[in-house]
Amino acid sequence: MVSTAAARTVIGIIGNVISFGLFMSPIPTFTQIVKRKAVEDFKPDPYLATILNCAMWVFYGMPFVHPDSILVVTINGIGFVIELAYVSIFFIYSPWIKRRKMLIVLLIESIFFAAVVLITLLVFHTTISRSYFVGILCIIFNIGMYTSPLTVMRLVIKTKSVKYMPFTLSLANFCNGIVWAIYALLKFDPNVLIPNSLGALSGLIQLILYATYYRTTNWDNDDTSSTRRAEVQMSDV
Repeated sequence: MVSTAAARTVIGIIGNVISFGLFMSPIPTFTQIVKRKAVEDFKPDPYLATILNCAMWVFYGMPFVHPDSILVVTINGIGFVIELAYVSIFFIYSPWIKRRKMLIVLLIESIFFAAVVLITLLVFHTTISRSYFVGILCIIFNIGMYTSPLTVMRLVIKTKSVKYMPFTLSLANFCNGIVWAIYALLKFDPNVLIPNSLGALSGLIQLILYATYYRTTNWDNDDTSSTRRAEVQMSDV
């Protein structure tokens, strides 16, 4: 009989694979940016937010904050590096005014993260209290990232078209939320369970919308600006 710990490890590895796929999903967007040597209408906001989100989860998974969370650390560490690469591409191909805004955001995020680390280590002295403090912050950031496709969902309902809501990405978001929710249930961790349960719900709603509006979608109509908007917003992970 498979132990709970072994099952949790297997589920966590599956979650790592799915999450890695989500982190890699914006590659077509950045390929386009590099080819055109310009960011055009694309925005770095989701990727800047994901950098802080990944950093927070890496810190949360540290043994002195929340023990036995190595699989949370691995995928978010990888995600941090990937998102940093995305932001670097944005920086290279952006005009100075956008670069300055990116630098300001990164500075604010760095100061915030440093403050969280200092408060956690100096004020809280047990892994339970540290997990509670850092976990609440992680939940807030993760919920924000999982609810980011709401704009795209509103667009789908308004236009009765799913052309700009990729099915594979919606399915991946749903599976990712389910897998990590199961991971959190096997060794109860509400800080992982809450945002990922909401993520699974968000993904399920996207799949329902896809099934509802698939037949009314005009696949031949091309709207470049809507495509760009959807690509950027759906790339949050």
